[in-house]
Amino acid sequence: MPARRPVAGLIAASAAVLMLAACTAGPAGGGGGELSYEDSPLTKYLEAVNGEWTEERAIADAKKTEELKAECMAGEGFEYVPVDQSQGMSIMGEDEMAERETEEWVASNGWGMVQTQEEMEQQQEEAEEFVDPNQPYVETLSPSEQEAYWATLYGVPPSEEEIGEDGSYEYKWEEAGCEGAAQHEINGDNYWEDEQFADLNEAMGKLWESTAKQPDMIALDEKWAECMADAEYPDFTTRSDAQNSIMEAQNALYEVGDDGQTYEEPSAETLAELKQQEIDVALADFRCAEKLDYQDKQLAAQFALEEQFIEDHEAELEELVAAYGKGEE
Repeated sequence: MPARRPVAGLIAASAAVLMLAACTAGPAGGGGGELSYEDSPLTKYLEAVNGEWTEERAIADAKKTEELKAECMAGEGFEYVPVDQSQGMSIMGEDEMAERETEEWVASNGWGMVQTQEEMEQQQEEAEEFVDPNQPYVETLSPSEQEAYWATLYGVPPSEEEIGEDGSYEYKWEEAGCEGAAQHEINGDNYWEDEQFADLNEAMGKLWESTAKQPDMIALDEKWAECMADAEYPDFTTRSDAQNSIMEAQNALYEVGDDGQTYEEPSAETLAELKQQEIDVALADFRCAEKLDYQDKQLAAQFALEEQFIEDHEAELEELVAAYGKGEE
């Protein structure tokens, strides 16, 4: 079944295995050591399928996608100038990732979730600096022609009936206009949407849940919770609880009233207070994780499960690589 994606924006699809290390690692920073996410046995096994994502490859793919979109739009009778997406792409490199896993960075940014008023204003300024080279042409079109233009480029927006309660909808590249067609030509078919490998994909998706249920991890989380309680945060059971507490507080600031219309923008003071709360909780989490060597122990538990997974599903994984392996690029 095709994936469901948020209406708020197009999110690049990725296989469960590519997110496995990030999901199991919990909040960034704390307890880093000899092991790293790149050591994931399952990720290495499936490199032949997923390829190695680099900034250079991402930029090249974005450029080719824009060129294909222009060809597609021309075929439909519209003009489209390829947009340089490279300046708007933010790909975290190894140096930036390492910086985020330092106490100094956490003490200034927390987990980097809550944005203050000043940070949002800066982002808005940067967004306003972007000039869409297609805007002058679009403005020459009539309202009905503009509607057809956007539908041709991105597809017809989903109806209310097609949107789930969580704001997602069933995405099909065939219905996503020229952009969907261009992205499909670049990326090809996705094995996580292939019914032949549905059971394997489901098993990979659930693999990260197994890590948290391992006896060693349960014991580690208990020690982490004790450490957090000593730091005056007694309500957390796992590391994800700490981060989720900030997410929930942030979401509450943007909730619409029961009437479905009432909404009050959070003040700069409110955002600043929540940002400081995030920093305080994240810093306590970081220090407890460092004390317990949390990340190394968690990755060791995860990688052991991955090795067992590869052994248990070797035949299915070999079929997957045979069907979707990209070979040398």
